[in-house]
Amino acid sequence: MASSQYTSRLSGFYQKSVAERTAIIARYAGLTPDEIAALHCGLTMTQADKMIENVIGCYGLPLGIGANFVINGREVLVPMVMEEPSVVAAVSFAAKLARAGGGFRTGSTRSIMIAQVQLLGVSDFDVARTRILAARSELLALANTSPTIAARGGGPVDIEVRWLPVTPTTPMLVVHLLFDVLDAMGANAVNTAAEAIAPHLEQLSGGRALLRILSNLTDQRRAWAEVTIPAAAFSSLEAAGEEVIAGIAHANAFAVADPYRAATHNKGILNGIDAVAIATGNDWRAIEAGAHAYAARDGQYRALTEWRVITDSAATSEQTEKELTGGAALFGRLELPLAVGIVGGATRAHPTAQVALKILGVHSARELSEIMAAVGLAQNLAAIRALATEGIQRGHMALHARQVAIAAGAQGDEVDRIAAQLVAEGQVRVERAREILEKK
Repeated sequence: MASSQYTSRLSGFYQKSVAERTAIIARYAGLTPDEIAALHCGLTMTQADKMIENVIGCYGLPLGIGANFVINGREVLVPMVMEEPSVVAAVSFAAKLARAGGGFRTGSTRSIMIAQVQLLGVSDFDVARTRILAARSELLALANTSPTIAARGGGPVDIEVRWLPVTPTTPMLVVHLLFDVLDAMGANAVNTAAEAIAPHLEQLSGGRALLRILSNLTDQRRAWAEVTIPAAAFSSLEAAGEEVIAGIAHANAFAVADPYRAATHNKGILNGIDAVAIATGNDWRAIEAGAHAYAARDGQYRALTEWRVITDSAATSEQTEKELTGGAALFGRLELPLAVGIVGGATRAHPTAQVALKILGVHSARELSEIMAAVGLAQNLAAIRALATEGIQRGHMALHARQVAIAAGAQGDEVDRIAAQLVAEGQVRVERAREILEKK
């Protein structure tokens, strides 16, 4: 593809017009005229009417480009769809910082989804468990219900049995079917497989199957991203780099220890990940559910990230207070469940999602999940760096002011002029924007 000839380091990209930005991305990704049109037009009403029920229109959201990413040595431009200002700018800034350490390193597990079959009225758990596990091969054969996935080497891979002795109603046995869905998100495939094995599980357990459904806690389908950035990259006139990275480490420690802070911390991570999910036609609600459940996997809701100051690449996670103020680099890591696909569903049905995948240059669902993890880590870095230094509002309000100006009725060149005045006055309010408009 064309992107191998270009860099994701797009200096001055934000200062260009929409047409100029589109032309740059079209050259980068080798987009056709129809694909360029899909960026600007999105869904037709005919397409929209076939995607959901009771359609009366299309709801548009901005599609921006996260720039500056280097992921596993590859230059990557990241399509992002969202309404919140400053997120695209933030990830681009953090990705630029990450270049000082060689960019992001990423990895992922196999695309293993979990289907659950709930069995009620099981009188003897041990006997039922023994019989179900003994019938593993037979159950996996019954669960092999997707010829398309099987033809590419995927399909059911294992059976697990769990016992829930204490619930609000009655004890229950739960069977997990592990299913490698390859490049699909896989919800339909695993739900079909769960329904296929339920009757035989009833026979084996002596119980009654009730729910047969996937789990969105896809803890066997994870992606991770890491980055190491020299302290010097964070230096500014206001603060030394060592001081900044120590503040970032302390900010992350706050989110690890306190669920009130962790909720906002993780929301910021998902600001970045969700934007890529929407751009590529993936189920951002499923991603959110899995991420938040995973964040509470040890019984307390915690930060999904790790940030620590290190003195060399072999440093351990047990950092002393002395190291937190005198380290030479910042190490960050994000790992979370990411069940995403590049085939099926809205990924194929939405023309803009197809263009987004082409811009990303991904060839597998795992590669897409790894890019999402890198974007989530970048967004988190930008957020907590701002919080630990000048505060998050300074940069955010400058970008938010444009939305306020538009809400007040500003158009064209008026938007930037009024936004600049709002920021200069420290009054980023719709009422003040209207006053300025009336005096023009």
